[in-house]
Amino acid sequence: MSRVCDVSGARRTVGGSIVRKGMAKKKGGIGTHVVKNNKRVFLPNLQKRRIYVPELDRWVTLKITNKMLRSIQKNGAYKMLKEAKDKGTLTVKVPGL
Repeated sequence: MSRVCDVSGARRTVGGSIVRKGMAKKKGGIGTHVVKNNKRVFLPNLQKRRIYVPELDRWVTLKITNKMLRSIQKNGAYKMLKEAKDKGTLTVKVPGL
């Protein structure tokens, strides 16, 4: 099961986890120093939700990020799904869209 948002296409991103050692100058030390830079993965906050689309008069089950859920609540489900389809990021088939 892939960790990709059905509407926005948001997926995992790679970043760094920086390890620092030493005491801060503000606390009387000689400063902190970077001793390690580990790679790590940032995962999207995916939620599985059933969303009602009144224009289509049907329920649609989507695996979407929490950010996209808030956008859908603000702008409307039909508008956001239509924009995603036009952009090419919509990964689920929604009949009548």
